[in-house]
Amino acid sequence: MSKPRKKLLYLDVDRNELKKELAPKKSILEQENEMWDILSHQIHGISFSPYLEDQNPSLLSQISDQQIADRLEIVRPYTKWIRTFSCSNGNEVIPRIAHEKSLKTLVGAWISDDEASNELEINNAVAIAKAGYADILAIGNEVLLREDIEVEQLITYIRKVKEAVPNVLVGYVDAYYTFENYPEIVDEVDVVLANCYPFWEYCGLDISLDYMKEMYRFAQKAARGKKVIISETGWPTKGERYGDAIPSYENSLQYFLQVQNWVLKDNIDLFYFSSFDEVWKMNHEGEYGAFWGIWDKDGQYKFKK
Repeated sequence: MSKPRKKLLYLDVDRNELKKELAPKKSILEQENEMWDILSHQIHGISFSPYLEDQNPSLLSQISDQQIADRLEIVRPYTKWIRTFSCSNGNEVIPRIAHEKSLKTLVGAWISDDEASNELEINNAVAIAKAGYADILAIGNEVLLREDIEVEQLITYIRKVKEAVPNVLVGYVDAYYTFENYPEIVDEVDVVLANCYPFWEYCGLDISLDYMKEMYRFAQKAARGKKVIISETGWPTKGERYGDAIPSYENSLQYFLQVQNWVLKDNIDLFYFSSFDEVWKMNHEGEYGAFWGIWDKDGQYKFKK
């Protein structure tokens, strides 16, 4: 049994010392055009969940091949990679269809406190990789943050997958600071998959980019030379204020531009969150949980063009 780890909740930085990115002198229309131009040249990656308005993964809604294909066709022209979160209830079909559409895949196996479900997820992830549809496998998503299982069990799962598909990169997704708290996970993975959300740490938009850079550097230090991929970041277009973080159309637009221009300049792999607004998340994260998409719940692009 592992000993409890002290959780690092925030970076040890003086926010007053962070560089403040002033609002650009460009108009909203100019920013909208810039975002469209970035998307048209394809971002590195995007989180992809194809659930429709009346579906909920918590209720084990089954997703169809057709809705997967339809939703993938919406995002396909604008990204090189997609990231998935599960290998069951129809999600296991996403990587094949994505590869058929010339998209690369970061395939996620959802790990929880349900052992039977974990075995299904892992077995399906291995099958997907053996079929050639997984470019990277992510075994678990914030499972240590949620304290669903012990780190030893997670390591057992990671080792099982690496042994089964030794030619596929295997990682684990969690908040950027988790890898400092659990260096034994870094020892096991091929790549560190770090979620970096200035929004969830109450950051105002003006310091969010500099704060994000600090998050990335923190994960890099913990990775000890292994590659770090930013597996999630984003900013909601609607919802309640979260400390100094204010959801809005304009802030989401500007955050996207700041982040994408940074990673393009510094050659950093990043998966933006998210493809579509997800209604079911309102029950988990409040109003803003449903409004992280670049496209709305119906698949309509949100930022004009």
